[in-house]
Amino acid sequence: MVRVHHRTATVQGLDVFYREAGPKDAPVLLLLHGYPTSSHMFRHLIPALGERYRVIAPDHIGFGRSSAPSVDEFSYTFDALTEVTRGLLAELGVSAFTVYTQDYGAPIAWRLALHDPDAVEGVISQNGNAYEEGFVPEFWAPIWAYGDDRSPENERALRPALERDAVEWQYLHGVPDPSLVDPDAWEHDLALLARPGSDRAQLALFADYASNRLLYPRVHDWLRASGVPVLAIWGRNDEIFGPAGAEAFRRDAPHARVDLLDGGHFLLESHLDEVADAILEWRAAF
Repeated sequence: MVRVHHRTATVQGLDVFYREAGPKDAPVLLLLHGYPTSSHMFRHLIPALGERYRVIAPDHIGFGRSSAPSVDEFSYTFDALTEVTRGLLAELGVSAFTVYTQDYGAPIAWRLALHDPDAVEGVISQNGNAYEEGFVPEFWAPIWAYGDDRSPENERALRPALERDAVEWQYLHGVPDPSLVDPDAWEHDLALLARPGSDRAQLALFADYASNRLLYPRVHDWLRASGVPVLAIWGRNDEIFGPAGAEAFRRDAPHARVDLLDGGHFLLESHLDEVADAILEWRAAF
């Protein structure tokens, strides 16, 4: 039985909670979660990977059990979240890793790679975008509008994304058998979103998301130049990041493995075994 440790490190004066399992001398798998969740989304995947790998799954600042300072105390941008992640890796003595990206985890992963291209030994993208093709227009329209103009009208249009119906939808849409999805997952997220000031922090990250698109050409250059192995394993029914985002990796990583499974955005809730098996098979090849 794999033992999962629940730990907290201090980075830039902030508490960074992380889950860790596996041998200290094993290759590292860094698991980076998306919105609106935390390392909680990896609660079942970590034991499945921890026999062979050192698995590290942090909560980003403002999420999970990590510090959640107000917007007056912390700049909620993807650059800032990345700097904290870099600090955590330094604190843990991690200089090379395979990264699992999902949703918000992707732009953090790309920044880590662009800062230190040789540190990333492999990329697992699970509904984590690096191409314009992946964006489902209907979902992203209010986010782009708010990024362009943080008017009260655009904020009102976006605020439903912070509420129960939208969070439940993220978990349930595109899942053929919704009974496989643990309701505790979204209840966990909703409880944390309800903390005072969380709404302002999340709105700030919505506004900053467009900055990630500007990095994509550099990410594509890195994929081509590095030849880094890529596994794009996607819930093909996702109405946030569509399957075209997975297929697009083949353009810059011709040997990428692309698996499109019959699931939605939070694929681990319904297809844990398939994802874990694919990761173990793919990662063992290098």
